Amino acid sequence: MALPQTDDGRINVLYDDRPRQLSRWRRIQVPIIGGAVYGLLRILGPTLRFETIGLHNLEDVPLRGQQAIGAFWHRCIFSAVWRWRNRGVVVMNTPNFDGQWTRVAIERLGYGTAQGSSSRGGLRGLLLMGRRLAEGHDVGFTIDGPRGPRYVAKPGPVMLARRTGQPIVVFHSTAERAYTFEKSWDLLQVPMPFSHAIMVVAPPIYVPKLANAKVMEEKHVEMQTALEHVRDVAESWFQLSEEERNRLRAQFNAKESNSQQT
Repeated sequence: MALPQTDDGRINVLYDDRPRQLSRWRRIQVPIIGGAVYGLLRILGPTLRFETIGLHNLEDVPLRGQQAIGAFWHRCIFSAVWRWRNRGVVVMNTPNFDGQWTRVAIERLGYGTAQGSSSRGGLRGLLLMGRRLAEGHDVGFTIDGPRGPRYVAKPGPVMLARRTGQPIVVFHSTAERAYTFEKSWDLLQVPMPFSHAIMVVAPPIYVPKLANAKVMEEKHVEMQTALEHVRDVAESWFQLSEEERNRLRAQFNAKESNSQQT
């Protein structure tokens, strides 16, 4: 069912996702914090030495004439934003204060944003994400954001996959040396300069366009399980033997028949 619209075609205020009215002090802070975070990413990012396993799970998506719906835990947002920069990816971005300064930083790294969240403007955000997919852009979700609970996947990507027929691709990254904000809800990790980093990408998940509630729940569980799996592999990577790493490289880099669309 189409969302309510005004006479000029805009989405009705019921689904309004325009930035919240901020205090003057907050408005001053937005470009300062956003610029500082962007600067940190530009300084630190080029020093990271990434290895990505399972990359074909993402690279094969456009070969099938499709776009990817990316999903990842908020914890690894710092390294993920750097890894996928300048690709025109559109990300769901909250309209609150944190979302405003985040938007300043990531748009300077070549991302687009769809303003919305699970608590405000979510339907509008999903509609915008659907439009960007139709225009040929990949999209992405920090799947347990913006405020948690940590490692609990929200349903947005499954809903969007059903509506558009595009696959969900989940991934996780971590660094060998990093600072973790232990008091933050997401245990945010910021890699240390010149650290090795690993990114693990899972096979795509397809949601049938005619999926009923039971199938939608099954696909949500499948996405949650995949997110936990790539997280566990990445977070343990630098404690594993080279033999075990090679086994995982072979596993994730293999072309899997179950990654085909259903």
